[in-house]
Amino acid sequence: MKSRLESDFGVELLLGLLMSVMAGFLVSLLLAVVVMFLPGLSQAAVAAGDTELVRKNEVTSGSILLHTEKRGLYRLAPVLNTDVHMRVNGMLVRTRVVQRFKNPGQDWLEGIYVFPLPDKAAVDHLRMRIGDRIIEGKIKERQQAKKIYTQAKQAGRKASLIEQERANMFTTSIANIGPDETISIEIEYQQMLHFDKDRFRLRFPLVVAPRYIPGTSMDINEQVQGFTGAGWARNTDQVADASRITPPVLHPGQGKLNPVTLRVDLDAGFPVDEVHSSYHRIHREVRSPSKMVLSLQDRQLPADRDFELVWLPRSGHVPNAAMFSERKGEHDYLMLMIMPPDVEQVAQQVLEREVIYVIDTSGSMGGTSIRQARRALQYAIRELKPHDYFNVIQFNSTTSRLYPQSMPADHVNINEALQYVQSLRASGGTEMATALHAALNRDSESGRLRQVVFLTDGSIGNEDALFSIIRDKLADSRLFTVGIGSAPNSHFMHKAAQYGRGTYTYIGKIQEVDAKMSALFRKIQMPVLSNLEVLWPDNAEVEMWPERLPDLYAGEPLVLSARLPVQQGTLTIKGKRLQQHWQISVPLHAEQQSQGVAVLWAREKIAYLMDRLRDGVSVDVIRKGVTDLALEHHLVSRYTSLVAVDVNPARNASEKLVTRANKVNLPAGWQHSKVFANLPQTANGSYRDQLLGMLLTLLSCLLGLYFHRKNTHEA
Repeated sequence: MKSRLESDFGVELLLGLLMSVMAGFLVSLLLAVVVMFLPGLSQAAVAAGDTELVRKNEVTSGSILLHTEKRGLYRLAPVLNTDVHMRVNGMLVRTRVVQRFKNPGQDWLEGIYVFPLPDKAAVDHLRMRIGDRIIEGKIKERQQAKKIYTQAKQAGRKASLIEQERANMFTTSIANIGPDETISIEIEYQQMLHFDKDRFRLRFPLVVAPRYIPGTSMDINEQVQGFTGAGWARNTDQVADASRITPPVLHPGQGKLNPVTLRVDLDAGFPVDEVHSSYHRIHREVRSPSKMVLSLQDRQLPADRDFELVWLPRSGHVPNAAMFSERKGEHDYLMLMIMPPDVEQVAQQVLEREVIYVIDTSGSMGGTSIRQARRALQYAIRELKPHDYFNVIQFNSTTSRLYPQSMPADHVNINEALQYVQSLRASGGTEMATALHAALNRDSESGRLRQVVFLTDGSIGNEDALFSIIRDKLADSRLFTVGIGSAPNSHFMHKAAQYGRGTYTYIGKIQEVDAKMSALFRKIQMPVLSNLEVLWPDNAEVEMWPERLPDLYAGEPLVLSARLPVQQGTLTIKGKRLQQHWQISVPLHAEQQSQGVAVLWAREKIAYLMDRLRDGVSVDVIRKGVTDLALEHHLVSRYTSLVAVDVNPARNASEKLVTRANKVNLPAGWQHSKVFANLPQTANGSYRDQLLGMLLTLLSCLLGLYFHRKNTHEA
């Protein structure tokens, strides 16, 4: 009898323990979910400005409604329209971007919008329009500008602030937009055209793509001052400003935001044979053989892919050299473009090459992008010659090689590589650092010309760390980047190619793959000009960028900017062409003064100074140099911002001010589920959060055991 009771008690105890453990596990799981997801949910609520919910029948004007977790209730989205007007004069482009913010609700609003610009854009003007009044922005040191803006916001005055997050990414903040009020922000910038393979290309990026954010999340007290934002990602130890470069993204199922109108006034300076837009339908108004006005055929399009305009000079009118000059004080500022000589002999030379192909297979490459990348890589593999060696590296959250080491480009290996590439699928994160290490590490010293072709959308947030890897590991390799998709990270792609002493090719749609990859491989057979140097007259004191001239490839011009004392004379450029001496001389005197050349020179010098940070130069030294230069030329930079403040208060202190971050569209062709299933900052908490969850599990189990034993003894 006693043993039966003991047996029953044992079973009861065991069942009780199991129930306690299960209950503890469920409770702790719930707590862990709250711990891990509450910060993200809270951050998303802040980013969306979730304070004013409406029903559909309460909306009286055309508005965009965003779904919420509350059934039947919607959030009014801040309305943003963008007008872009670009004026092209020869090689120089002046652009005005007008952002119109409309507050559709009844609360006073602060709007925040993260947007892209060309990575070479020199942003130098800001205007805030309130009705008929115009308030000019002033350039200030970044923290001072932020302080001025914050004080104006708290005092109820209308204010706007333009800050640079990356060379190609900016943030507009605008405070105290009244109920049902519209305020316009005008931004102006200068840039130089890109010329390649007898064609001029003008690009305007329209959307900031989601970026992979590596690293461990920071605590609030670890945050870098001035770098907290309303993005979907937390700041990490590897990307300290992650919250500022990850604007909230509208789910494609909810439609499209941010309609754009765009116009280009083109004055080519020579007769034009052909003009077309690569990714949008356009309307042409021809005014002369060299002048025309171009606009989007669809008057307003959603900002979800880059705009590119391409024009071809009429045969015989391609300039061999172009000089633009601006005089300021005691200095001349020059922009010079020189075309390399045409060399048919290059195609006849046989080079022994080792080509390493690297393909991004992360989640952001899902959909259209991975199909473009696979086709481009298969084209490249088919172009290999029998004397070439090659390998294929693919990366997402992990990196893997097709072969342990480079293999001959024979029939068997090429067929195996083609089948391997066709099997690749997009998923996981974008751990690019390991792929760069793998690509730039030599298996052996073969004596072959070593080329790395990197196919990616560049959607990462830790650009500086990757640039350091390229600089440190490149040796005598050459890195050629191929941008894939509708909105690649052009700053990363251009700068990686610059550090890699190679070139950047952009493929925006699958129909371009064959032509652009063919052009790339014709180009990289051999540099047209190498060992370039510039000789200035009378040993003039000249600041020239780039400081070290790159090798030139077929179809690509040499473009440099310089500041020198006012003088006449001739500059000479020397180099080697097929191991033969080559040189050209250009008069320094320009026929016309070109406004904006000084700003472009300053922009190039700022880029040079920022690069010096990777050489170990003190941050304080670089900050002072960049700040002084940017203030002198009225430029937005990493350390300076444009701020505009109205003198008249508009909002009473008693009235609530709501902050809302404008959502951006997912780039065309991207798959939301693949992107946000793999970006670590969208759902994953830090390791501390996971550890806390496990501790809660253990604590719940112990408490369950304690109360069960207590109840058993009392019984």
